Amino acid sequence: MRVFPGSKAEGVGVGGPADEFGPDAWGEATKLVRGGLTRSDHGETSEALYLNSGFVYPDAETAAARFAGDDDGFIYSRYGNPTVSMFEERLRLLEGAEACYGTSSGMSAVFTALACQLEAGDHIVASRALFGSCFQIVTNILPRFGITYELVDGKDLDAWRAALVPETKCVFLETPSNPTLEVIDLAAVCDLAKKVGARVVVDNVFATPILQRPLEFGADIVIYSGTKHIDGQGRCLGGAILSTEEFKEEELKPMIRHTGPSLSPFNAWVLLKGLETLKLRVNEQSRAAHTIAEALETMSGVSQVLYPHLESHPQYELCTQQMKQGGTVVTFKIDGGREQAFDILRRLSIIDISNNLGDSKSLITHPASTTHRNIGEEERSRVGIGEDMLRLSVGLEETDDLIADLGQAIRAVI
Repeated sequence: MRVFPGSKAEGVGVGGPADEFGPDAWGEATKLVRGGLTRSDHGETSEALYLNSGFVYPDAETAAARFAGDDDGFIYSRYGNPTVSMFEERLRLLEGAEACYGTSSGMSAVFTALACQLEAGDHIVASRALFGSCFQIVTNILPRFGITYELVDGKDLDAWRAALVPETKCVFLETPSNPTLEVIDLAAVCDLAKKVGARVVVDNVFATPILQRPLEFGADIVIYSGTKHIDGQGRCLGGAILSTEEFKEEELKPMIRHTGPSLSPFNAWVLLKGLETLKLRVNEQSRAAHTIAEALETMSGVSQVLYPHLESHPQYELCTQQMKQGGTVVTFKIDGGREQAFDILRRLSIIDISNNLGDSKSLITHPASTTHRNIGEEERSRVGIGEDMLRLSVGLEETDDLIADLGQAIRAVI
């Protein structure tokens, strides 16, 4: 394989004079287009898709050396793959992490990042406002293995302080949260966790690495669902875990290799291409989302709008300190319940009904009956998810068209 500038394999950015203009020193947009690029002898423009499961060795000694870890060549695509490695390196550069591991989905990233470091008798503290499947992992799946948990109001630092005990091995949170867009003080929670020796794992899906970098606030591990903004066009599943090199090698790699939640080469290639336009899409979608949030606040029939960079957001100051923009998702409540919410959804002309988010197409869902149905009515009530709530993921359509579509649907119902 021929190695070109920008490839980690070339040694650029590892040491010496090349550091001055190596990948780690590149600007954000350059990293997104060229980070991790490794070309074959064919000199292809677009990253190559190595759609194979296994690799051959020139001799038995090389095979033995690779399995022993003395040769860093590829072994099997469950362990590693050239296309997957390019995706991992590009996202690593963007996030500013030491290491990245691609996974088969965002949820496999969540579970693997937690499970690889927890064992019977350990304690995890998590914010109560979690995505439905994340809630199930913390409160239902991990306890089956003898892991105890405590859920806290993520906004309440005293609650974090009281919940963090010497047995706490891990802290897990998402900020902004899904779907209430609750924001957690990352620096403060990370500081509290460090005092008891707990690692902080942050699901950064809503903010993306374009708008927020949890590692800069003290987090230890960052998780993404590549299915969302990184792909951004509804094509494939994928996830990623970013961490220190030590965590990746000693705890994460054995878990992924032996349990198999690996990222497919094809999906990694799609995610690589998505990364090239991630900054452009997230910035434009966030701008549009902010404009739509302001418009929704003026509409009759809308009782509340939740958006991190609106001055009406209860944590507005913290939001503007942690996030460069407010993100691509707007959550709002209507004057009514499920019947009125469903009626609004069926009247939309442009915006599609879907539980996905971060797509180039605008998507809307009713969280109480979809993404957060399985956490139960009592828990939904505790975090403020009512039958009157709708979550809008803003796409790349004309902003005025989206505002008009929302307006006509709401006026027809309320």
